[in-house]
Amino acid sequence: MYEKCALCERRCGTNRANGDRGFCKMTNQIYIARADLHMWEEPCISGERGSGTVFFSGCSLGCVYCQNRSISRGEVGRLVSVDELADAFLSLKAKGAHNINLVTPTHYVPGIKAALDIAKRNGLDIPIVYNTGSYESEEAFLLIKDSVDVWLPDLKYYKASTAELYSKAKNLPEVSKRLIERSVSVSGEPKFNDEGIMTRGVIVRILLLPGHLAEAKLNLKYLYETYGDKIYVSLMSQYTPGENMPKPLDRRVTSAEYNELVSYAERLGVKNAFIQERSSASESFIPDFDCRVSEKNTDLCKY
Repeated sequence: MYEKCALCERRCGTNRANGDRGFCKMTNQIYIARADLHMWEEPCISGERGSGTVFFSGCSLGCVYCQNRSISRGEVGRLVSVDELADAFLSLKAKGAHNINLVTPTHYVPGIKAALDIAKRNGLDIPIVYNTGSYESEEAFLLIKDSVDVWLPDLKYYKASTAELYSKAKNLPEVSKRLIERSVSVSGEPKFNDEGIMTRGVIVRILLLPGHLAEAKLNLKYLYETYGDKIYVSLMSQYTPGENMPKPLDRRVTSAEYNELVSYAERLGVKNAFIQERSSASESFIPDFDCRVSEKNTDLCKY
């Protein structure tokens, strides 16, 4: 699948198996920016002990406001083999992780699938969370779907023009909606264990961007009218502007903007929703990408 890459819907056709870099900035070699317990996901993902979060280097999108731009641009990461990735999953379980949380996995789906198969044969029995920007191709989805328990997709935009402007992906809204539909079809109704951790289901994230309240409302309305309480939604206020952002992305979301989005969810009748405190819009919630991988392998970045 790496030889003429079509893992994301850019379908750039790059021969990543030959060492060429796709739009994602990566070859078929797996680079990780961090694999550790993470406390800043939704409560039913992080729980009390933390989510076993693996941040993959590179990204199929090109979001101008990316909060993790150092790794999404392929600038930070440590090379790991499939076996080392499987060891990282098992190490996170040994640390007490409630789940394995795969962050920006799209462009590495074949390698991740192989690593999960190895880890599960060696005792990995905690939920697998697929944390994605929602630009997967059908081929990528079909390959990974049976390995995933909880889907955590973004629904970033409602308008194709906004998707093109901010993420260089005009078709992202339609692709995201298709991925969400497929995710719901394979996951079924939400399920939780005795600790309140989601073990099956879909949580769709809507990151409110400054000046884009109307689009966030349209996405929320679409999700509720389509799925009702079959899914959870996560209304995120954590947008943190980087340097040299164009207006209106050069500021944080206002309290009025976010409160209106939450109020709109209430007016629609949404019950299954997570909301954030204003303090989440802080760079302190962005982890240190030190390339720590596992107890066996803790040396820093060598990218």
